[in-house]
Amino acid sequence: MRVNDERTCDIWRDGAVDAVQFAATLPSPRTERVSPGHLVAVATAPDGTDVAVWRWYDAVVLGDEADGSVRLWEPAHGEVVARPRASYQKQLPGSRAYASAGLPGAEWWVVGGTDVELAEVAALYTEHNLWPTAFDLHS
Repeated sequence: MRVNDERTCDIWRDGAVDAVQFAATLPSPRTERVSPGHLVAVATAPDGTDVAVWRWYDAVVLGDEADGSVRLWEPAHGEVVARPRASYQKQLPGSRAYASAGLPGAEWWVVGGTDVELAEVAALYTEHNLWPTAFDLHS
């Protein structure tokens, strides 16, 4: 994934590069918060436009905490302590993981590899009625 400007980014999917717009719900400044290596969740708006609605930060596992949390390093935020999602498999220090902020239940979450939980993002958007705002491509 590569950010083009504050409105669009290039993503790699189905073996090709494709440009998508950011949802209005993704915080700005996007050129500073979204970087190559991040994972993004893409949703299709009612008009058929694909929109990036969520992102997971590319992070490095530093180690496990006594309470079961995972200490990570992420370039934009430094060290963070994240609660593992249900799909997370313990990673060795130095391994790649993905961190997310904003889902209910913890300040930070961690997933390993590409085991991101899209259903959780969809539930958050539905529960808080964020879909109409996300698909407002004119903001």
